[in-house]
Amino acid sequence: MKRAFIIFFALTAVNSIMAQSESNDTIMSRELNEVVVKGEKPQIKGKDGIMSVDLPSIVKDKPVSNILEALGYLPGAVNNNGLIGLAGASDVTIILNGELTNMPLQNLYQLLYTTPVDRLKTVEVMYTAPAKYHVNGAVINVVLKTPTPLDGLQGQVRAGYNQGHYGSFGGGLAATYAVRDWTFDLNYGLSRSKTWNHEETFSNHLFEGQRAMIEDDMRRISERWTNTIYGAATYKRLRLTYNGQITSSTKGRSLSDGTLGNFTNNYTYDRPINYHNIAMRYSAPFGLTAGGDYTYYGESRNQSLFQGNDYLLGEFNKQDINRWHIYLDQQHQLGKWQLNYGVEYQRADDTSSQTAYPTYESEGFSGTTSEDVADAYIGLQRSFDWGLSFNMSAKGEYYHNNYQHNWNFIPQLGATYYKTPKSIFQLNLSTIRIYPSYWELRNGSSHINPYSKVLGNPALQPYLNYAGQFSYIFKQKYVATLYVQYADKATVQLPYQSPDELSLIYQTINTNYKRTVGLNLNVPFNVSYIWNATATANIFNQREKADHFHDISFDNKKWIFYGNLSNSFKFTQNCPVSLSIDITYISPSIQGIADLSSIWKMDAGVKWLFGKRRCCEIDLQANDIFNRWSPTMTINRAGQDYSMKVHDMSHNLKLTFIWRFNGFKPKNDSGIDTTRFGTGK
Repeated sequence: MKRAFIIFFALTAVNSIMAQSESNDTIMSRELNEVVVKGEKPQIKGKDGIMSVDLPSIVKDKPVSNILEALGYLPGAVNNNGLIGLAGASDVTIILNGELTNMPLQNLYQLLYTTPVDRLKTVEVMYTAPAKYHVNGAVINVVLKTPTPLDGLQGQVRAGYNQGHYGSFGGGLAATYAVRDWTFDLNYGLSRSKTWNHEETFSNHLFEGQRAMIEDDMRRISERWTNTIYGAATYKRLRLTYNGQITSSTKGRSLSDGTLGNFTNNYTYDRPINYHNIAMRYSAPFGLTAGGDYTYYGESRNQSLFQGNDYLLGEFNKQDINRWHIYLDQQHQLGKWQLNYGVEYQRADDTSSQTAYPTYESEGFSGTTSEDVADAYIGLQRSFDWGLSFNMSAKGEYYHNNYQHNWNFIPQLGATYYKTPKSIFQLNLSTIRIYPSYWELRNGSSHINPYSKVLGNPALQPYLNYAGQFSYIFKQKYVATLYVQYADKATVQLPYQSPDELSLIYQTINTNYKRTVGLNLNVPFNVSYIWNATATANIFNQREKADHFHDISFDNKKWIFYGNLSNSFKFTQNCPVSLSIDITYISPSIQGIADLSSIWKMDAGVKWLFGKRRCCEIDLQANDIFNRWSPTMTINRAGQDYSMKVHDMSHNLKLTFIWRFNGFKPKNDSGIDTTRFGTGK
């Protein structure tokens, strides 16, 4: 549990405002009486505050086989071990074909991982999503190709092996089919993963006027089988979608040696972890769209803590969530103006429990927490002949659960000035309310060992994040973005040495604010067809302040630099083999009260296309070759004295084989969000 919170936030604190991109210009030529005319296919187009990116051409020579990996090469985006962020945005939502999936984050990522990059048509980046998408803040809209009856049955089969500390493997099938007014999509993925993590901690704890040094050397092992299913059927204007993920044979174990002795923590699941979502959407010819979906999530986890062979304590966590969501949107074209308005309602019932045995300071809990979110919006969109286009909306939202209720006003603005392809200007202003996970709102606890524990927080409040971005796009490929973010009552979870007992506490709490101001630059360049590269630089000032971090305060601020150079190489213009080398660096940074050391990594890969019409592909990737993408975290303020070093987090070698059938191949021309589900918080 400690790793899930500390390392996640440690590595993604700056990555949510970082950028990484890759460019591969497509050169088209035609001979006209000994004259050769050359032109570059534009990588980026802008309208209404939206950047449309030709991502398939950017990743054409990269060793990527799925959409999740491809998104890391978007201008202004980064893929940090599968976590997608945008420069200048604290949070980003991924949607498919303009539709919000309402899927937990890990399920959405698994779906994108099983969806071939060849299905990708284009990607839209929206720092301010119009209200009609029912998403607040930044959005990446993944637009997939639509099959036609002339295509017949198309698809691909994928198999892969990943060697980290342990080996993991998996495979998948993706297929599309269209007949008359029907279209069908199917994605299935099966994987078996086994992970190993290692962390060293040093806690110089001040208790009763004296310091006690508590050292711990912990190794974590986890393994699971994961089945992911995505199916969609469309008949004219009616679409039915199913997203499912079943995780079975899940178990984990942590082994620690240190000052307090030797401990073993075993985690087992009584049943598979189930996620199921079924959605229906209808678009009427007169601008009306109606839809709804139902989601179920369930898990049951046992934890047993031993010291040597002696049983110390155990906990049983159970969570069952039922969530219903409906919406109604209307769109009118009033001359050159477009008017949008609609309503939305979501109801979630979280039936959870925790039982401790033998009973200790936590008596556990049991019950149902209900959550209601209702909103209504109105939006306007207009394009002017002199180059300005914009979308703006205002939404009123009501939020209620067992502990609190509030009203929110959420305005959004996205504008583009585009007179010639040489210069495009974009301005985005957004407000987003970020909610805690269901489990964090429970009054539960989870012991890592007798010294460290994770506590819930029923008083935890959602927080508002205000963001603004001003982007200049030069020649439809060079991007400069100036941005500012202000998160009012931002949440943080970091270790805290209790003054009342010899105990290290992890609890998500609200701070005063988190503020970030920065400038991000993306500069693609190439040397003929041989070398294509993108240089990314992001420099920003980050400040985090809390008057009440438990019983202390902090005001932490720092200038931070992120740099990336992404390269791809080809020996000849039509060579079936391409190479890639990416180098990334982050200077010392901060997360709440903690300071993080600098980190860097080098990734390399090779992509080989072969077979009839190049229907087969082999990708070989080596990530974090020198194993330097793990920070050291230190806390040395207000009497707190703690440090943690993480080893072997992202170092791995991955081999993937792909076979495409019936013309399912690259040409020149589907989200899941688990952030609020789960008992392992």
